[in-house]
Amino acid sequence: MGRNAELKYLVATARALAGGTIFAFPLLMTMEMWWLGFHMDPFRLALFLIVSLPLLTGLSFLSGFEDTFRWRDDVMDALTAYGIGFVASAALLMLFGVIGPNQPWTEIVGKIAVQSVPAAIGGMLARKQLGEECDQESNLRRAGYPGILFVMAMGALFLAFNVAPTEEMLLISFRMSPWQALGLALLSLLVLHAFVYAIGFSGQAEPVRAPLWHTVLRFAVPGYGIALLVSLYVLWTFGRTDGMALMETVQAMVVLGFPAALGAATARLVI
Repeated sequence: MGRNAELKYLVATARALAGGTIFAFPLLMTMEMWWLGFHMDPFRLALFLIVSLPLLTGLSFLSGFEDTFRWRDDVMDALTAYGIGFVASAALLMLFGVIGPNQPWTEIVGKIAVQSVPAAIGGMLARKQLGEECDQESNLRRAGYPGILFVMAMGALFLAFNVAPTEEMLLISFRMSPWQALGLALLSLLVLHAFVYAIGFSGQAEPVRAPLWHTVLRFAVPGYGIALLVSLYVLWTFGRTDGMALMETVQAMVVLGFPAALGAATARLVI
């Protein structure tokens, strides 16, 4: 690796550190996330970290913090993003006094680990969010329709993760009637369709221009389904579905599915 390449990589890493810090900052100052660090089931936390690796690898392929040419490079960048997320989370949690030397190491590691994933995602997205050009369109065309669904899933996770740990998500779902939940689901689907039709997800610079049924069946319905699945997985990971009846779980999915659908709809603007 030449000197210019090394300098470029250092700049990309610094930018990723900034992006990770910016994206994770609200969660780093959220009490529910601190509680999750030592109350969260260790198996669910470990599974969440494992599942995040292929997601970060896919993000590296589409719009990582540097240009990559092989899947091995994408995997290495995903691991680097993990490291960046871990360092950024540990440093800020220590400065905030959330972790300290008098706490058990399991609690310290848990608090850092649960925060490192959103920080790692922010690090991967830093290149686009902080203004550097990247050839995302050609990468999205190469990935095809599965790549579009992946981008939707990451967009859903991007927004849902910010509100999923809060108690307000469950409070809203408990207050809603089944008819209100159905109305919110229809609104989510309508908003997702409107954004997809206006912004586009075809891997082209222009928005989708196709018959109504095409965009609904090919983008809006699968996109909302993905948003609901992402919502269910995040709620389960955080233990929000424990002890809940089926209808309560569905309503919680629909509530979290609204910001998740917005994330899926606007994913091309974010990812």
